[in-house]
Amino acid sequence: MAQFYADENFDYLVVERLRALGHDVLTVQEAGERGGNDDRVLDYAKSTGRCVLTFDRLDFKRLHRRDPSHSGIISCTRDNDRDGLSIRIHLAAVAAGSLAGQHLRVNRPTSTP
Repeated sequence: MAQFYADENFDYLVVERLRALGHDVLTVQEAGERGGNDDRVLDYAKSTGRCVLTFDRLDFKRLHRRDPSHSGIISCTRDNDRDGLSIRIHLAAVAAGSLAGQHLRVNRPTSTP
């Protein structure tokens, strides 16, 4: 399973559900890295071989373009359906195989009438 690094604003309930699915998820808070900027988050994730989990798509899109040699980034749309978001992240990570150098987008599904 994947090794993730959840940034400071990432939903902790999703972190717990990803752990239940077998992923190794470390949060910024657990790493003692609270208060860092996005560059620092990506640097820490890169140094520990973890894929960043974030809701900050635009910031991390910019960082990915600047230097794609990282352990992966998954940018998500906020979703109150934490189980659904967790499963979508899980499936994206499994489908990708290696997350290294990739910036994946996991979107909330659109509602149908």
